[in-house]
Amino acid sequence: MRGKRSKQYRKLMQSYGMAFGFREPYQVLIDSQMIQDTARFKMDLLVGLERVLHGKIKPMITQCSIRHLYTLPVPQSEKDPLILLAKSMERRRCNHHELENALSTLECLSSVIAPKKSATNRNRYVVASQEEEVRRFCRGVRGVPLVYVKRSVMIMEPMGETTIGVKEGMEREKFRTGLRGKPTKRKRDDDEDMEARNDSRSNKEISDDARGDEKAKKRIKARGPKGPNPLSVKKPRKEGLGPHESNSAISALPLKELEDPVEVVDDIIEHNSESGQSPPGKRKRKRKHKPGKLDDMKGLMAEDVEPSS
Repeated sequence: MRGKRSKQYRKLMQSYGMAFGFREPYQVLIDSQMIQDTARFKMDLLVGLERVLHGKIKPMITQCSIRHLYTLPVPQSEKDPLILLAKSMERRRCNHHELENALSTLECLSSVIAPKKSATNRNRYVVASQEEEVRRFCRGVRGVPLVYVKRSVMIMEPMGETTIGVKEGMEREKFRTGLRGKPTKRKRDDDEDMEARNDSRSNKEISDDARGDEKAKKRIKARGPKGPNPLSVKKPRKEGLGPHESNSAISALPLKELEDPVEVVDDIIEHNSESGQSPPGKRKRKRKHKPGKLDDMKGLMAEDVEPSS
């Protein structure tokens, strides 16, 4: 496919999507003659349709078209591949299977595309047909993309006059709506808005009731005097000596009183009691050193004191 034609097809499908709501996967109605011609030209029908429509497709075939394939005047070996390809597609019920003979392609597809002569493609079908009568009928229906094969080339027809008129009318309506500033909504959108408003009102009422219950609980709670901030209150002082106080008390004693460790502890307790400090709750046992080591310690301490004096 040439680049210029491919770009035209992409823009054409975008126009169908904006004007008539076409979206992927596109529902493609295929007739029996289309299957025969693509097989004769040795073309991959499904891949070619995806390339032309620029998107994924959902191939569909009517019951009458399958019956046309069964009744082809060709050998069975030639019909079997065509029938297998048709069976691989989704079956679109046209409700003509109860008839003894299948209807023509025009009668069958016209009843599927525009039932009751509505002239509107309600189900957004893309029609792939080789019969000129079918394509002529579809041009009079609004919003029907047409695809056919010509000399082993798959072609998409431009928009018909009826489709172009509907599209231009929708664009003019959008322009007028923009000037007025009051966008029109579909009935479905209005119903959704009403449901959303009702849900929001019910949720608001429930939240108001919950807030009222919380306020009632707060009113019932008695108010008393508030205590001080625990972070700003000075922490109470622990009883007993701290590590710095015990060291200062030991350094305040004279050097000659360090002969017996047990006596030193007793002096510390007396010193604290005289200064008004409470003695420790439990008496700590001190390790008694040997006389030789104690003399060495006193000698070292005396040497440290003499230079300073």
